[in-house]
Amino acid sequence: MTNAVPSIGRRLASMLYESLVVFAVLLIGFLLPQILLYGFGLVMGGRLLWLHVLLLLMIYFVWFWLNGGQTLPMKTWYLRLAGADGQRPRPLQALLRYLAAWPSILLCGFGLFWALFDKDRQFLHDRIAGTCIVFADGQ
Repeated sequence: MTNAVPSIGRRLASMLYESLVVFAVLLIGFLLPQILLYGFGLVMGGRLLWLHVLLLLMIYFVWFWLNGGQTLPMKTWYLRLAGADGQRPRPLQALLRYLAAWPSILLCGFGLFWALFDKDRQFLHDRIAGTCIVFADGQ
């Protein structure tokens, strides 16, 4: 890694803020379309609902990571996603990071605790994808 690694606390604070933004994204991109579909008598089953959530969040995260390397909370906390070489992540890396983050976070946060023991203090999903969170320019 070529840039300094932000503290785990700073990255977790950004994730907490990110949860508020994700709530808004889901409200607009998931709930409103579901209400409209229901109004027309179209109801999605459980698996389609989960697929809708997964695809919506994938578009949100991957698009922001590939276009500037930051979501709004990451900008606020002066964080940026980078490849292990410090450059912008490649599309496959961003997609792999998104997919690996789900089990990393949902399995009791195992992938987050991983950073306590990782030699570079990276989360497990970053290690898997070959990405890292670094300070954004100006920090």
